[in-house]
Amino acid sequence: MRTDSPPAPPRLAPEEVAALRTDLAAAPYTAERTEELLGPVPLAALRREDPVPARRVLHGSDDPAAVLFTLFALGGVVPRSRVGTALPALGVDGALRTGLVGPAADPGPRGLDDHVPDDPDTPLRALVDLTPYAARDDAGEISWWIASDLSELATGRALHGEHVLGVGGASLTLARIAPRERVGRVLDLGCGSGIQALHAARHAEHVVATDLSERALAFAALNAALNDVEIELRRGSLLEPVAGERFDLIVSNPPFVITPRGAEDDGTRWTYRDGGRAGDTLLAELLRTLPGHLAPGGRAVLLGNWEIGEEEPWDAHPRAWLEDARADGVDAWVIQREQEDPAQYAETWARDGGLTDRDPGWAGLLGAWLDDFAARGVAAIGFGYLLLRRPADGAGERAGVLRTERIAGTGSGSLAEHLGAGMLALDRLAALDDTALAGTRPVRAADVVERRHLTPGQWDPMLIELVQGAGFARAVPADQLLAATVGALDGTLTLGQVLAAVCALTDADEDEARERLLPAVRDLVITQMVTL
Repeated sequence: MRTDSPPAPPRLAPEEVAALRTDLAAAPYTAERTEELLGPVPLAALRREDPVPARRVLHGSDDPAAVLFTLFALGGVVPRSRVGTALPALGVDGALRTGLVGPAADPGPRGLDDHVPDDPDTPLRALVDLTPYAARDDAGEISWWIASDLSELATGRALHGEHVLGVGGASLTLARIAPRERVGRVLDLGCGSGIQALHAARHAEHVVATDLSERALAFAALNAALNDVEIELRRGSLLEPVAGERFDLIVSNPPFVITPRGAEDDGTRWTYRDGGRAGDTLLAELLRTLPGHLAPGGRAVLLGNWEIGEEEPWDAHPRAWLEDARADGVDAWVIQREQEDPAQYAETWARDGGLTDRDPGWAGLLGAWLDDFAARGVAAIGFGYLLLRRPADGAGERAGVLRTERIAGTGSGSLAEHLGAGMLALDRLAALDDTALAGTRPVRAADVVERRHLTPGQWDPMLIELVQGAGFARAVPADQLLAATVGALDGTLTLGQVLAAVCALTDADEDEARERLLPAVRDLVITQMVTL
């Protein structure tokens, strides 16, 4: 773990931001251009966090985009003259003055221009990561630049405790599942470098972004200015900065990593991921108060970890956390995507901080993690999504619906629309008893097919599955009766009429079939395999 102070976040005046934006656009320093320069093999290596092939391909290139990527993403040392060519509007002096670059030999917090010779061969290094970002949402194509602290890939050293992340896997996951409908007010809770707030600004009238870290807020402010996006930044812990306020959407990748509480004393705490609480209690604390900040029709989308005890179901902790929300009429959906044992979990997050099994503190840190889990009888740790929605009408008139689900697949495309439709289905189904549900005219989704598994030479299947093409590509076990019922749902007949017809054809008892199949159909509606 590093103990030296990190470079101060860059500070750019509006005219310097405009000059930097001009240079990055002119390069053009875009995701598409850098991918062209690198090629498939170096790109694949970078995804494995191996920068060597990329450095080899770009070495010595005078292409402005290649120079900028080498400098700001790969941690390369670049001659002053080449930096000046890539940043003509801002200039080398401007890049030094603002803290974007510094002398290669100077480990200090800033590279001031009066400390750097004017010799064109003077080597310079980046003090921040500045990477192009590309995505697509309902509003169209996105092409941004995201500034953050230099990655371990660029520095070759463990991350500092105050490290501010750029766009990582968790950021991409949250952006993928967050809804993108037009809304009034959005809260990005624990904004880090601000990527979720930038996304939200494309479909919200007003975005508030909060973080406990002044360093994170400085990067978020730079990214908002650099990409010409307006967001309101506030400093504080969890929901304290927005006390008494309500939002139409809350997104959060909170510092949910479960870390042994003795770790902060030996320099192994990272503020971007550690919430300073024992076990998984930070999420418990957050979810007790967050529902009160949801406006009618408001939704919340969070990532999280939860502990799983030896003798308890995987969803025991999330269910307990969300009981108050359910009592308040808020619907919730918990999806566990992954599960790790304590040793796997400790190794994952130790490596995330830049440590390896070759570091002297590795054994002690993993031992502290394992002791911490053992003290609470933790057998496994789950990771996944927590989705909440306050009904638009009749809030408080009924108890909320709490659904928990384990999903192994990653799904396809953006999942926001799929999950949003599922949350709306929870609300609608809560108002339908079995008689009302039987009176609806459901339709099987076009992407649902039936898959049968047979012993060679046999006519009767051992297993029937209803398989979803979109969303999470679920495969739901079914018997002949459920498969036949779903296959006939084309909106022509009511669900009750379809059940009666299928029972007549199969000699099944209709009352027994309704009791067994109606809950299954409800589940298929929530997962969008059947629509009402």
